[in-house]
Amino acid sequence: MIPAAREATAPVPDGVRIALVHDWLTGMRGGEKVLEVLCGLYPRAELFTLVHVPGSVAPAIERLRIHRSFVSHLPLAKRLYRHYLPLFPTAVEQFDLDGFDFVLSTSHCAVKSVITGSRARHLCYCFTPMRYAWDQFDAYFGPGRLGTLRARLIRPVIGHLARWDAATAGRVDRYVAISQHVATRVRRYYNRDAAVIYPPVDTQFFQPDGSVPDGSALIVSALVPYKRVDLAIEACRRCGVRLRVVGSGPELPSLRRLAGPGAEFLGALSDGDVRACYRRASVTLLPGEEDFGIVPLEAQACGRPVVALGRGGALETVVDGETGVLVADSSPEALADGIARAVSARFDETVIRRHAEAFGRDRFADGIARVVSETLHAPAGAGRW
Repeated sequence: MIPAAREATAPVPDGVRIALVHDWLTGMRGGEKVLEVLCGLYPRAELFTLVHVPGSVAPAIERLRIHRSFVSHLPLAKRLYRHYLPLFPTAVEQFDLDGFDFVLSTSHCAVKSVITGSRARHLCYCFTPMRYAWDQFDAYFGPGRLGTLRARLIRPVIGHLARWDAATAGRVDRYVAISQHVATRVRRYYNRDAAVIYPPVDTQFFQPDGSVPDGSALIVSALVPYKRVDLAIEACRRCGVRLRVVGSGPELPSLRRLAGPGAEFLGALSDGDVRACYRRASVTLLPGEEDFGIVPLEAQACGRPVVALGRGGALETVVDGETGVLVADSSPEALADGIARAVSARFDETVIRRHAEAFGRDRFADGIARVVSETLHAPAGAGRW
């Protein structure tokens, strides 16, 4: 695991009890790297989550007192927790947060809707409003994935989830979004404004080491539909570039069949091995529309360019022509052209690295600590903002 950014904790008045709430703890992805920093800032906090797989997250997270929902105890929940999605509203509303003075939720699914004590302040660091309940239903539950009948049966269930998600938006006193793109989504779906604090990138750990890139392309991703790893496979096939895929998820079997011998699937790797992959590859790919995207910045911290779809969070993390290539549309042809241009171009490693340094972990920690303090000390009756 990556070491904590620093030992210092954020000042909190004596006697103030803080609860951290996170959707699930099943691996160290971008959201968990955010949580890791928060656990370092507030080491006396208690942590609430829908599902916890012990040993799957960083020691800074594991050492907190962790409260799991009843979903954790359902059959095969450690692996198939997403199948219990309709139960998530009930589960998060059963968390006992009475006695806590401050609740900090880190949410991309359901935990922004926890019920807090009457005097508690609730700050939500929003990765995104629940994407499959709003604008990505087809990517997860459409006829192309589940078949016509199953898609038709699940649509009203997801519709109910979307209505619940919107109706409970007022349980949060203050929203902070991970990007301007997500702040726009918060405004659209929750009718709330959100400040923006970019997620942390460990630029001390992810650094260049003088390695010579080998001409390959890299994907580091959870293997879920909206990541569009299938698009990267087809694009690399078209331009004749080798592809390595780091990560795991429910899409792995179908992606293996699609790729055949044209891609190498490495599974989940340690942080050190992921860093070695960034340094080895000529380009890292971000083929899907991301809310922000930690991976492109980790790659850039290692001095490597990124090819990304020119939408969403990539517009805030990749500088076209300087730190990578932004492609105009999500077609294999466009992505293949972007990959070919990036592999053959001469990028300045120093410029790429300097761009990533602006997203460092200390900057995130300082920003979050300031917003937590402002929210905690806001006068009574300040309302929601």
